[in-house]
Amino acid sequence: MGKLYLVPTPIGNLEDMTIRAIRILKEVDLILAEDTRTSGKLLHHFEIGTPMKSHHMHNEHNMVDYLIGRLKNGENIALISDAGTPGISDPGFLLTRACVEHDIEVDCLPGATAFVPALVNSGLPNDKFVFEGFLPVKKGRQTRLKFLAEESRTIIFYESPHKLLKTLANFVEYFGEDRPVSVSRELTKLYEETVRGTAEEVLKHFTEKPPKGEIVIVVGGQK
Repeated sequence: MGKLYLVPTPIGNLEDMTIRAIRILKEVDLILAEDTRTSGKLLHHFEIGTPMKSHHMHNEHNMVDYLIGRLKNGENIALISDAGTPGISDPGFLLTRACVEHDIEVDCLPGATAFVPALVNSGLPNDKFVFEGFLPVKKGRQTRLKFLAEESRTIIFYESPHKLLKTLANFVEYFGEDRPVSVSRELTKLYEETVRGTAEEVLKHFTEKPPKGEIVIVVGGQK
């Protein structure tokens, strides 16, 4: 039996790539990449010549049996996403579950994940928290927001820049204008920024200064 490695990759700063991650990516027989063009630049930077195959949300269902077969034949496979830890709002769960069902060893390396630094530097309670990822775009969005309005733990969301204002406006509507919010964008990159305040204050800030880059929103729980 081979082994599946889930390998985190930097969310911005290439210095966050671990020595172990580089070694594993050099040693495995195959690297599954969410976008081979994006990952190709990373592999080239670290002089990693391992073959790659595309593995993303549109083909992961169809690839599971094929990959399980290769793992059963003794090949070691690494799974990476464009940035961060595979399986966290990125492909990874389906293949991991299949490996567990087939008694194939899975090894998840520690490493970069966007929501952890965003949570820690938010100044909001981090002893208990809920990771929501991306909110539903349309169907179920209102229902989810109403449910989360009563959540007492800190809540973490991922969001794209062009939807941030809508989401912050939703927070004002469903959570209240005084609910504490922290928005971190471009984490580990040159223009990293964290904006903290009430939902209304943070909405006003980004209305006046349109956001760019990858975004993590941390919201204080209901008191």
